[in-house]
Amino acid sequence: MSDEEYTINSDDYTEKAWEAISSLNKIGEKYDSAYVEAEMLLLALLNDSPDGLAERILKESGIDTQLLVQEIDDYLKKQPKMPSGFGEQKILGRTLQTVLSTSKRLKKEFNDEYISIEHLLLSIISEDSKFTRPWLLKYNVNYEKLKSCRKNSRKKKSYFKTPEMTYQALEKYSRDLTALARAGKLDPVIGRDNEIRRAIQILSRRTKIILSYLGDPGVGKTAIVEGLAIKIVQGDVPDSLKGRKLVSLDMSSLIAGAKYRGDFEERLKSILKEVQDAEGQVVMFIDEIHTVVGAGAVAEGALDAGNILKPMLARGELRCIGATTVSEYRQFIEKDKALERRFQQILVEQPSVDETISILRGLKERYEVHHGVRILDSALVQAAVLSDRYISYRFLPDKAIDLIDEAASNLKIQLSSKPIQLENIEKQLIQLEMEKISILGDKQKNLFNYSSVANTHNNNNNSSISSNNSSSYGNAEETEATVDYTKSPNFLKKRINEKEIDRLKMIDRIMSELRKEQRKILDSWSTEKSYVDNIRAIKERIDVVKIEIEKAERYFDLNRAAELRFETLPDLEKQLKKAEENYLNDIPEKSRILKDEVTSEDIVNIVSMSTGIRLNKLLKSEKEKILNLENELHKQIIGQDDAVKVVTKAVQRSRVGMNNPKRPIASLMFLGPTGVGKTELSKVLADVLFDTPEAVIHFDMSEYMEKHSISKLIGAAPGYVGYEQGGLLTDAVRKKPYSIILFDEIEKAHPN
Repeated sequence: MSDEEYTINSDDYTEKAWEAISSLNKIGEKYDSAYVEAEMLLLALLNDSPDGLAERILKESGIDTQLLVQEIDDYLKKQPKMPSGFGEQKILGRTLQTVLSTSKRLKKEFNDEYISIEHLLLSIISEDSKFTRPWLLKYNVNYEKLKSCRKNSRKKKSYFKTPEMTYQALEKYSRDLTALARAGKLDPVIGRDNEIRRAIQILSRRTKIILSYLGDPGVGKTAIVEGLAIKIVQGDVPDSLKGRKLVSLDMSSLIAGAKYRGDFEERLKSILKEVQDAEGQVVMFIDEIHTVVGAGAVAEGALDAGNILKPMLARGELRCIGATTVSEYRQFIEKDKALERRFQQILVEQPSVDETISILRGLKERYEVHHGVRILDSALVQAAVLSDRYISYRFLPDKAIDLIDEAASNLKIQLSSKPIQLENIEKQLIQLEMEKISILGDKQKNLFNYSSVANTHNNNNNSSISSNNSSSYGNAEETEATVDYTKSPNFLKKRINEKEIDRLKMIDRIMSELRKEQRKILDSWSTEKSYVDNIRAIKERIDVVKIEIEKAERYFDLNRAAELRFETLPDLEKQLKKAEENYLNDIPEKSRILKDEVTSEDIVNIVSMSTGIRLNKLLKSEKEKILNLENELHKQIIGQDDAVKVVTKAVQRSRVGMNNPKRPIASLMFLGPTGVGKTELSKVLADVLFDTPEAVIHFDMSEYMEKHSISKLIGAAPGYVGYEQGGLLTDAVRKKPYSIILFDEIEKAHPN
């Protein structure tokens, strides 16, 4: 851009404002214009980002920004084009020069250091141009209205180059959990009343209104906070918390994009200022709260997020909830005693199997609606029991919920894709068609030539051979008559013998039967799918109605709530019951192709895929397995009755609870000469107990004759090379906790 009388200095503008001005050249080239005008600058401001400052201000004033962009585009396309002879550099139009001058005046009027996006936007609006005048009248918008919207977006002056990042910072860098609860987008929380009640008690204090949920990953720390948001929305909290807004702060987005020193601190201070101005109406939730320690500090001694938060936490100006694991709390927060003393800790324990089953029953309906399937109660019980028994490296209820979710997702995929029977038939048709092509000749054209000749000799004139569409559904519609190969032309008779002709006839008969079966399965699948889709649609409508009932009752719209609860909802429930009855009556269970129920067998399949344990072993109960242990061992270990009895008693003693559950099931020393079955007994025991002979972690102790060799097993001590890598034994047990550890030739190991 150039102009002899007007110059622009980038130091006067914020980053976003200068980006918009710098893009004017490209916009001018796009519309083949010699001049850049105010309309192009407005387009650049709107193209800043999907949720940019200019777009937010205009939307708040009631302007449809997408329609506005289209109107600007239409307007610029109608403007005069650039005559030949002009250079690539565009010239500032008179209207744009006036806009830029006005923005400088507005900067001084607002006592700002830099010209920002809102200055440019207000300057464009104040300019009475050919374009702005009509659309301002169209949307009933004026300068004063936009000025008031600008004040709502920005609460303070801009003293640095990136002020747009701090406008409405709380909305930009957080997630409103109470708004999500009102919309019914949060899952119900089951069995955490004590933890929620304790949080309400701490949040009602006068000072140090901050608590931290500590617990293992997956025990439900974040879910408890979501449960508190639901209670706030429902009004089931004391007056001190009624009407409050619970927001979840996203630390990663807060740090992301903070290129210059001070950007992060400015964003965080903007958020804290909004929370402070709310005067206790906002409760802030920081997931993984240990990340605030050191966050934003670019040099030693620099302020981090934790030090910025301390004064507000001490004065009670900030109501805050944190969540982190016990180890991370000790590693990061306990070291800072000044920060740690402001926290009130609440330990969140892993729920028991029975409590997990109750949680799954509470979540069942949400997952049924989402996946469009039914989940049997036996599947919920199986998920809790098997996840607790076999997925030991994770915690309840998260691992049980994941099993239900994956099993339902797998069933949903089966409902929406072709049945396996159809795929198998298509594969068979392709194989048979390829065999025909191979018999008839190497060149596929011979097949078509012969088909046309055969048709002329066929009295019924209805046979056809197709090698292109044998696997498509459309092929099921073609005529099933077979070719009379005895009337084949002489050039084919020379190449095909009698056995091959018989084989071709058999292939035609098989393909005809397969296509009939294909058509039958396709019709059944379409019918069943329509029933299942109808049931799913009704369930989704019921879920929406329940959310609307909660909203109506929350806002005391009792007439609407009564209409939905006593008319709409019962009617939908009747429709659902009738649809399910029709499905059960019209399509008997034995003849169904689709499966719309998540059963305990589906859960077993998922656990089997996750752990590698065979299905038949998973289905056998633990009690049955332990009671039959001695008999199973005797089947494979011959002549070692005493050893088998000792091993069996040790395992059974552990299983009945007489041993410490935190210790190994049993520690056994097998002594004897070479070849008597010591290692074999270990492998058989692994096969019976853990369902695979490969569940043996084998260590040859002749490799650990030196004292320092112990570091190979348990890992290096802190400060030594390889400290963070772990040991062979510890890593193996972590990956396969259900295993037998075999220390072979233990007498050769170092005594320590």
